[in-house]
Amino acid sequence: METERWWVEGWAVARGMPAPVDVPWGLRVETGRPTETVRHVLLDADAATARALIGTITEPTTCVKAFLPAAEMDPWFSSAWEPVDPCFLMAVDLRPSRVRAPEGYEVTVETVGGVTHVRVLSGADGELAACGRTGLAGSACVFDQIVTEPAHQRRGLGTVVMAALTGAAVGSGASVGILGATVQGRALYETLGWKVLSPLNGFVYAPGDASSRP
Repeated sequence: METERWWVEGWAVARGMPAPVDVPWGLRVETGRPTETVRHVLLDADAATARALIGTITEPTTCVKAFLPAAEMDPWFSSAWEPVDPCFLMAVDLRPSRVRAPEGYEVTVETVGGVTHVRVLSGADGELAACGRTGLAGSACVFDQIVTEPAHQRRGLGTVVMAALTGAAVGSGASVGILGATVQGRALYETLGWKVLSPLNGFVYAPGDASSRP
């Protein structure tokens, strides 16, 4: 489960969150967000261990994630839990990549505290067109929050961001890239050589919304 652990650790670095803490079922991260106060990530936890953890959770917006199909996890949760959008754990062997921004765009790269930020700016007005960030964990680099603004989509800027982040990652000594991809994002990453390692699904405790779950 080394890759899975690296993803959690690098994701926390990229988001500026406290380091994950080892717990019997995997890792716990104090995310502190309005929509997710705590995240539990199951690593090699069996169904009995997962159910025992879930039965102790009383804090709203607590999230439980695992590298499993949603259908396998669903029976563990009561109607007080809501599924989050499905994702996929993906990885690639990192190699230097040339950054080629389209005409009219400028790429900036900044690394602070182990986090690299890449921004693609519109040359006409300096408007943010696309961005992304990475966090280091072991020999891996976790890619996170790769976003292209709607007005600048379909111009290859997502690929530009990934190339710039990859170059910075290789320069930092990372040899493996890891990310959690949405269904939509998966298509882009696969064209860049990334491979799906496993599903990545989760549920959030939302007792006030229990009636909304099927």
